[in-house]
Amino acid sequence: MLSRQALSLASRSTRAAMIRSQARPIAPFSTALGRRAGAELDDPEMNGNYINPPRIKRQHRDPYGDWDDPQERRNFGEPVHEDNEILGIFALEDYTHMTPARGALLWAGFLGCIGALSAFVYATFPGKPAVPVEYEDGLEKELGGPAANLARKPGAKVEL
Repeated sequence: MLSRQALSLASRSTRAAMIRSQARPIAPFSTALGRRAGAELDDPEMNGNYINPPRIKRQHRDPYGDWDDPQERRNFGEPVHEDNEILGIFALEDYTHMTPARGALLWAGFLGCIGALSAFVYATFPGKPAVPVEYEDGLEKELGGPAANLARKPGAKVEL
């Protein structure tokens, strides 16, 4: 009896919640969100309209140029890129001496040398070091051939 009452109470409460949620319309947007979206269009990079210079690492600038700060290779008053910690002279060095094509060529050369060495060893390595051993009658008697002494006669019952 108690379980029926609990079940009917639970079903009534879920129906009421569904009716309440359907009756209340929710606005798809608000004016505050609209104003914020307009402000983002005025500042597409969202950095306060800061002048963002080109993304060039300092190690690629001319080391012999007439810089105000020769160690960092920049002039006084020059705008700093927002990723300055990545593009600065003390950041990790760009390895530009190896291109993907050169890397693929070196890998192909390495694999070719391994293949050539394998082919050379396969061609020059002897097959078997000796001729297989041959016994009289091919060990027919020792291996239980037709001329061998049998432990029991064929068809004999084994007693346990």
